[in-house]
Amino acid sequence: MYSNGFEAVHGLDLHIADGELLVIVGPSGCGKTTVLRMIAGHEFVTSGKIRIGDDVVNDISPRDRDIAMVFQNYALYPQMTVAQNIGFPLRMKNVAKHEIDERVKEAAKVLGITEWLERKPAQLSGGQRQRVAMGRAIVREPRAFLMDEPLSNLDAKLRVQMRAEVARVQKRIGVAALYVTHDQTEAMTLGDRVAVLRSGVLQQCDIPQVLYDRPANTFVAGFIGSPAMNLLEAGLAADLSSLSLGTQKIALPDGVHLRHPDLMRYRGRRIVVGIRPEDLPAAGEGRLGEVLTGEVELVEALGSELLIHFRTDAPLVRAEDRGQAGEAPAVRPGEASAPVGCIARVDPRQPARPGDRFMFSVSPDHLEFFDLESGLAIWG
Repeated sequence: MYSNGFEAVHGLDLHIADGELLVIVGPSGCGKTTVLRMIAGHEFVTSGKIRIGDDVVNDISPRDRDIAMVFQNYALYPQMTVAQNIGFPLRMKNVAKHEIDERVKEAAKVLGITEWLERKPAQLSGGQRQRVAMGRAIVREPRAFLMDEPLSNLDAKLRVQMRAEVARVQKRIGVAALYVTHDQTEAMTLGDRVAVLRSGVLQQCDIPQVLYDRPANTFVAGFIGSPAMNLLEAGLAADLSSLSLGTQKIALPDGVHLRHPDLMRYRGRRIVVGIRPEDLPAAGEGRLGEVLTGEVELVEALGSELLIHFRTDAPLVRAEDRGQAGEAPAVRPGEASAPVGCIARVDPRQPARPGDRFMFSVSPDHLEFFDLESGLAIWG
């Protein structure tokens, strides 16, 4: 909590195992970097305990916590060579020169930067500088790594390459690592587990596929996945046989109720239905009740796939990213989440133009259900 009374992080409880890479992801201002700074010792912790191994480190100075940090701005010394930059933390600890040389060479070998050791940072590309920054962290042989959006300054293609590099190096050295990013694609591809933060409150923490397949609330559903999950207000029939999406109906087989037993409590009520874009392929011989028709507003041809932006008469719902910290994510019935409404990912050979009426196939097995007021998933 800050002096003005603002509480940036609320009751966060996370454990990172040895050799695990845990990613914290969330929108700007959600508290990600604050968590990192508290662990590093650069922010005061007003309640709770931070443990590294068996040691409580709340009152230990940052330099004595045995943590290595990798930043987004590299923070390299321009007047030093790559070897000198990597070995700098060891020189500050008065490590013997021959040991420094050995550890620098080993870190350089791990990162594949041996041939750059005599260069200056100005002679390196952005990706090469980031590897040097990682080398400086590795050479310390710390108890844990903290990474604060280390790839955000790189171009898109290089970020993809460096994601694989970060994961490879972290697994090779086998040290617990906490990685902070606002990029959910980066989080999903890097993390052994991913923690989703919103307004300082942990929303869900699990392996990436579980976050994608079983989001705990509308916020996680809308944040994880690109394009985002479509969220629509729907009416659940009193006999649980169908969903009303505007003037259209989707039949619900008995199997849906078995996977979501708590739907029984929502009979005859309004709920939120979530549909991933890839679960809306173009309809072929779809049976009645398994087709959703929409008006095409925009078509994005991406070569390997077609993204169709379309509208139906079902009210759109979006996860509300404001409100009081600690509250369950709220939703606003009927409020559009994007100017063009829903998105479907279909085969690129499908003919579609703005203004067309397009039929999409809907599999009830791939639907997610949420409470309209709280935004919480309906599972059971």
